[in-house]
Amino acid sequence: MTAVLTTDHPAWVETETSSRARAVRTASGTWILSWDGDGLHMDCALGTEDAKPTIVTTDPARLPATVPAALKAGLDDLGPSQRLANPSLWDAITTAILRQVVRAGQARRLYRAWCATYGTTLDTPHGELALTPAPERVLTLTDEQFAAVGAKFHRSVLQAAAAHYERHARDWQRMDAAALAAALTSVPRIGPWTAAAAAADYTGDFSIYPHDDLAVRTWAAQIAPGHTWPDKKDKAFGPLWTGMAGPERTALHTLTLSTLTWGSHTPR
Repeated sequence: MTAVLTTDHPAWVETETSSRARAVRTASGTWILSWDGDGLHMDCALGTEDAKPTIVTTDPARLPATVPAALKAGLDDLGPSQRLANPSLWDAITTAILRQVVRAGQARRLYRAWCATYGTTLDTPHGELALTPAPERVLTLTDEQFAAVGAKFHRSVLQAAAAHYERHARDWQRMDAAALAAALTSVPRIGPWTAAAAAADYTGDFSIYPHDDLAVRTWAAQIAPGHTWPDKKDKAFGPLWTGMAGPERTALHTLTLSTLTWGSHTPR
């Protein structure tokens, strides 16, 4: 069975041929990734191939019997998925910050405007693709420049994150997902949700993703509408979700990431 691509990150754009493409930075170079339905293709456009992007494959068929049958059946229909573990911690932090307060569609548009205006734009066979502006660039931007792309609300947290990143990036990049999520909360206005979302994006480990996230709740309810789910404001969802996965962190990762992938592949 051919895997599907997880496109939760806003850098994935649809091309004229209905495929998906994205530019990313690794420690050694800039890569262009494209998905044509048959698989993920990676080409190093700048720098060297020493540090390659990492792909995380997730298969809901391996979920334990503790997952409700209707939920598991819906995820089984989706099948295995592949997701890029974001090779740029700075981009992962930026993406999570730009998701604060705003809805998913608005966050996607904001991220793309932010990158296209102040980041690095690449001319590729898939059209123009943009990379997020570097921390040192973010620290030079004025209030007016933030406001120009709709990021006025995010100015203080982005600049605080950029300053902290310049001091702590080397240590942060060596941490596992849980330790990284904890460390990121030292940045003013980065709370547990933003920190966990960034850490999951960067490490590819969705066992530490904020499981009571609205997207997880929404897609779970749509996959298994007959199941009794807690109200959206009920804090019982998080413990319920982790309990469904059982004690294995791999199962919690699979349940969460497969659910998010299902949502990105459902026509709305």
